[in-house]
Order: sequence, then structure tokens, then C-alpha cells
Amino acid sequence: MAARRRLKRVVASQPGFINLKSAPGAEGSASTRRKRLNKNKKKNWNKHIDIDDVDEFLEDVRHQQRTTGGLLSEKPDDSLFFLDVGQPKKAEQKEAEPAAGRTRKGRAQRPLRIDLILQHDSLVPAPKDVLAHQQPNAKKLRRIAQKAEQLAARGVVPRRQKLLLNRRTVTRTTRKSVTEANNNPDREYYDIWGQEAKDPADPWYLQQTGKKRVKRPEKLNEKPSVLPAVEVIAPGGSYNPDFLSHQALLKEAHEVEVKKQKAEDKIVRQLAVNKDDTATEETILREQVEGLVEEEEEEEEEDDEDEAAAPDEEEGAAVGAITLSVKKTERQRKKERADKVKEQRRQANRHRSDQRQQLFQLRSIKTSIKQQEQDTKDKQKIRKDNQEAEKAQPRRLGKLKFKAQDMEVQLSDELAGSLRQLKPEGSVLKDRFKSLQKRNLIEPRERAKFKRRLKVKYQEKRAFREIT
Repeated sequence: MAARRRLKRVVASQPGFINLKSAPGAEGSASTRRKRLNKNKKKNWNKHIDIDDVDEFLEDVRHQQRTTGGLLSEKPDDSLFFLDVGQPKKAEQKEAEPAAGRTRKGRAQRPLRIDLILQHDSLVPAPKDVLAHQQPNAKKLRRIAQKAEQLAARGVVPRRQKLLLNRRTVTRTTRKSVTEANNNPDREYYDIWGQEAKDPADPWYLQQTGKKRVKRPEKLNEKPSVLPAVEVIAPGGSYNPDFLSHQALLKEAHEVEVKKQKAEDKIVRQLAVNKDDTATEETILREQVEGLVEEEEEEEEEDDEDEAAAPDEEEGAAVGAITLSVKKTERQRKKERADKVKEQRRQANRHRSDQRQQLFQLRSIKTSIKQQEQDTKDKQKIRKDNQEAEKAQPRRLGKLKFKAQDMEVQLSDELAGSLRQLKPEGSVLKDRFKSLQKRNLIEPRERAKFKRRLKVKYQEKRAFREIT
């Protein structure tokens, strides 16, 4: 393109050149010298360069891709031209028409206008979804596969495959079922090689021939959840609900949002900082000076107290030593034994009186026992109800906790009177995925995050020739 413009300028500068596409004012423009620009500057690249022809060419390419699915220059001649042999005859035209596309009157059935509006008019293929083709450790797996292909081409067998080939095939013997002893006289005789027909449902025949199936655990027959596969939405979620049902659904959604807001406010209150507990310059100075001024006075007072208490401690130690050295007399020992026996007798008499007193309290004791039994039954009922309620709740199957899907509810001003004006909400695929998690069929999971191991470095070159 640049070479073509340069050739035009050279031809126009030759003597005797006549410009056929002359415009008014061309003489004045020819007399003026064209402004010289420095194209080495980046700011002059797109400002003073005419790229209209490039835009027209690209627009023409995009138009051909939308209408024909590619460039016309690359299309074969059969797709662009056809041989016109004139109008076909009526008999041939009737035979060429398919029988399924005719109406009762013999006319060809035309497509509906709504189908023509919804028909895709662009032949450009949809863009490729990059995220759908990503997989974890793709580069590592591709490198391992390439290395395996190279080893296979050279005839090298990997060590793991070599170990598998060298491993001997072990013949596994089926475990025999437990049978009765042969010396049991009450054992029933059963000839499995006899000519009479065998009953395939006979347990003895199945046990002897090893065809008895393993008993299926009862746990496998239970469903992991009592919830239905498809939950029907409340009447207020219809496209044209009545007032009361819609208000009930709005109230339920409001309670859910209030609960979330309370949880967030609780976290904010727990993380809040009390301004009274923050340290100031005054409190910091008081902590630093604390114990330095009164330390000497307290030491002097402690020394005085130690000196005053020293003689008293010596006297007390002497008195204590004298009292410990004195032994109990026989009279004191007899008195202690008598007091001990008297206390035991008093405790026994009190126990007997309490037992006699309980005879008069049988009615109240029976009432208390009945009350305890009733409380036990109530607790058992509550525990059973809680267990039944837990069956309808999702269990903890993994490290993540199940999070319920947001309610799909429309406000009063968003309601549509017909299905044509209804705005779609939610996703069917996400709803089914959440339903599987809620019914304990799969564990709650999140989409894997692909993190780049090495950071990408961006470097800007100053010279325009090095910019790519």
C-alpha cells in the first residue's frame, strides 16, 4: 500500500502528467507544499495517515464471511455459478416437489415469519470457549504423553509396564460357602450330578454350585434424601400470581435477606474496635513510669516490717515446736473415739428416719417418676422429629458446606402480565446442579482455579522498530 502511494506521487511529479480526477481548488492545493511529517514518532502514525482503504477492505472481508462463510476468491466455481437451462416443465416440477412439503391445495408450504426472524443469518462460526477446554495439569500431561510416544518409537518399554508384563498371573480361587459337616446324620443328601431336574431357586443347590448371590445390604435400597428430584416453586413464583401468594413469597425472601444481614452485622460487631481500649500518649507514659517512683519507699517499708517481725517469728517458732512435741493422753484418745461413735450413730438414726419419712411421700414420688418418664418420652419424640427433619437437609459430604441457591422472585413492579413479556431468571443447569448437591448425590464443589505459576513480564520498547 505504501509502495503504491509512493508510485503515484512519483508519477504525478513527472512533467506532462494530467490528473483526470481533479477537484475544485486543486490548483491552489497543488501550489502549496505538502506538510512534511516525521513518521518515526508514534503519535503521528494514526493521526496523519489515511487508512480508509484498509478499513474498506476489512469491512468487505467481514461482509463476505457473514454472507458466504468465507472469501469469494477462495470459493470454488461450482458454489458461485450454476447452469441456467430454462424453466422446468410442470410435470417435472410437480415430481420434484416433496410430498411432505405440500399442503392440501397442492401449494408448497412456506416457513413461518417467526422462524425466519429467529433464523441465524451469519455464517461466521461461534467463538471458541477457552474455559471449556481447560483442564488441570494439561501441560504436564501433554509432556508425559509426548515422552511416552518418543519412548515407544524407539522401542523402549517403561519400567511400570515392564513390571506389569513380568507379573505372574495368579489364579484366584473362589471362596467356598460354608456348608454343613459331612458326618452330620441330619444333613440332606443332594446329588448335583443326578439326572433329575434341578430347581434353580433352591438355596441348597445355589450354595453347592456357588451361584448364590451376595445378599444386598438394606442400606443400598434407601435413598440418600427424601427430597423430590424436581421441587415445585411456590404459587407466588408464577408469571401472573395472585396478590396474597405473591406477598407470601416476598415475605419469605425478605426473611432470608434479613437473616443474611444479621449474620454480616454480627461479624462486623465482633471485628469492631473499641475506641476506649486504644492506647494514647498518656496511657503509654503512665505504663512506662509505673513502679519507678514508689519502688524505693516500698523497699524501706518492707525492711522495717521484716525487722519488727523477726523476734515475733522466733517466739512463735519456739511455741510451735513445744506444741508439736506434746503427745495426746489416753483420756483424749478415748474422748475422740466416743465422739466418732456418737457421730456414726447420729448419721444412722437420721438415715432411718429419712427412710420412714419416705413412706409418707410415696404419692409425690410416684408423681415425680411419672413426670420423669413423660419428659423422657417427650425428649425421644423431639429427637426422632429432629432425625426425620435431618433427612430432608443436605449432609456434610466434603470440606465445603452446602449453600442454598438464591430465591428467584420478582418484585411487584417487575411482574409481567403475559409469557411474552416475562423476563427469564436463573439457569436450568445451575438449578439441577444444586438439586444434586441438596439430595446428597454429589458433594458441594467449586470450579477449579487455574493459577499461573510464573508471572508474565511486560516490557515496553522505546524504539518503534522493535515493537511487535
